[in-house]
Amino acid sequence: MALRPTRPQSRSDQLAERKAAQGDVFLREVDDALREDQVFDALRRYGKPVGALVVAGLVGLAGWLWYDYHKATVAGEQGERMTIALDQLEAGRVQTSSDSMAPLVKDGGPGYRAAAQLTQAGIAAQQNKTDDAAKLLAAVAADQSAPQAYRDLATIREVAITMDKLPPEKVVERLKPLAVPGNAWFGSAGELLGFAYLKQGKNDLAGPLFAAMAKDKTVPASIRERARQLAGTLGVDTIDDPKALIAQGQAQQGPADAGAQ
Repeated sequence: MALRPTRPQSRSDQLAERKAAQGDVFLREVDDALREDQVFDALRRYGKPVGALVVAGLVGLAGWLWYDYHKATVAGEQGERMTIALDQLEAGRVQTSSDSMAPLVKDGGPGYRAAAQLTQAGIAAQQNKTDDAAKLLAAVAADQSAPQAYRDLATIREVAITMDKLPPEKVVERLKPLAVPGNAWFGSAGELLGFAYLKQGKNDLAGPLFAAMAKDKTVPASIRERARQLAGTLGVDTIDDPKALIAQGQAQQGPADAGAQ
């Protein structure tokens, strides 16, 4: 079937389409101009506050980066100073080492300050300056900014070197929170706490405490052995499996007997 020929547009139709296209262009230009006016109006109204916030944010970021870099630099310098002081102490230059740690005690970060004070306290104790050592240890124990492990260690050492002067009630008060299974200082604190119980005549508390330390594999071997002996003298059994212990003893005795033959 033959297609009907397309009727050519009249001149009036062409003019109408052109006007419609020009109208669309005009509307788009008006819309764009309106949006530009809204943007400029917003910039005039909010430009300064937003700019101030951006500048403040950039200044804050720069300040934080500088502080982080400064803190890392200071920590590195303090670590180097502490290393030098410990090397001097190992070389026997005790006074020089103590002097090297003095700036750390005064202006060091919490960790380095506590470490320096603990080291100085150890030096003072070796020199029989018990009061000076106790003062340094008490300062670490009371320092809320110091790492908890350092504070606990300072408490135990302070009690250890002043135990003859402290009433047993005070020893119990300070060490009982540390003398618990699972605590890193269970053995050291528990041994002193057990002696305090013995001074109080509370053998019923001392015996089980020594037995618990003797059975705890995380407690240093030397403390465990002393605790086992003390628990035995107090009538508390520290052997979980007597048959296993006897078998172990016989196994150790066998090679000795064979060697003797």
